Amino acid sequence: MVQYGLGPIGLEIVETLLTRPWAELVGAIDTDGNKVGKDVGQFLKTARQTGIIVRKETDDVLRRTAPHVVTHSTSSEMQSIYPQLVIALEHGANVISTAEELTYPFVKHPEAAQKLNDLAESEKRVVLGTGVNPGFLLDSLPVALSGVCQHVTSIRAERVVDAARTSLPVQRRVGVGLTTLEFERRVADSSVGHVGLPESVGLISLAMGWKVGEIQERITPVLAEKNLESGPVKVQVGLVAGIRQVAKGILAGHELVVLDLRTYVDAQNPHDSIMIEGVPTIDLTIRGGVQGDRATPAIVVNSIPRLESLKPGLRTVIDLPPPSARLNPIGEGRSVMLKTF
Repeated sequence: MVQYGLGPIGLEIVETLLTRPWAELVGAIDTDGNKVGKDVGQFLKTARQTGIIVRKETDDVLRRTAPHVVTHSTSSEMQSIYPQLVIALEHGANVISTAEELTYPFVKHPEAAQKLNDLAESEKRVVLGTGVNPGFLLDSLPVALSGVCQHVTSIRAERVVDAARTSLPVQRRVGVGLTTLEFERRVADSSVGHVGLPESVGLISLAMGWKVGEIQERITPVLAEKNLESGPVKVQVGLVAGIRQVAKGILAGHELVVLDLRTYVDAQNPHDSIMIEGVPTIDLTIRGGVQGDRATPAIVVNSIPRLESLKPGLRTVIDLPPPSARLNPIGEGRSVMLKTF
């Protein structure tokens, strides 16, 4: 495996890969001058020597290591990651990326998506975008839960996250500490706002066979009603504590999919919840919510053994068999001795 991108999520992917006996890390790529030329192990939570030196020359690293899989976490946007994915495919690697727009790029970036799919098919490789949100909590998990329903009329999901417990990049992305005027300006230029909510609506609609007429999205600030302080995070009253973002998939005036994401400092009762209206109705709540900065690297690594089950091309998490946090390679440990007690 080669890890491409060594920000907070990329380093967590490295940490997780090093715990899997079936995975061998052979390279690490980043452009950060403070990391290039040093052992990637120096930047892990438990510093160690791995023998893997961080390089910035992508082509050289991929040519020397010839990885079977590139785990990728450099950017959210398709425009930024497209050339990086292309070079990985051209070197014969499968790619699993945390880029949010890659989870379902066919609506916003149809031309780039088609080109990636064609290249992956010709190289007989797989490209997959995954993560916790998008990639699991607000898309593939609701779809999996719908499997016990005779029919479904709508799917609603809600995620409430205390931004004080997230990484600095996430806090910046949701506008923590901004004025309302600056928040609105940054929403307009797309530098503030969670990336991936419309993609999750698209994934659910695809899996359910719903041809939604339109996808709507609304982004509003959550303002601090008092001075907030949680560790290094401080927000004065009246400033932006975070974000509320709602995306809907609508057909003939009927809201088939509604996804409600709230990420702000001092959010009370953090949770992830899913409500499926149908027969039977499903009402699921994960108390405390799933910690995304730890879960995203996990789902990337845990998806690697499932790649072999996918046809070559640009695939989505809807195509992927459910990953699991197994340590031994798939196929081992099938024999079990049953004893009574």
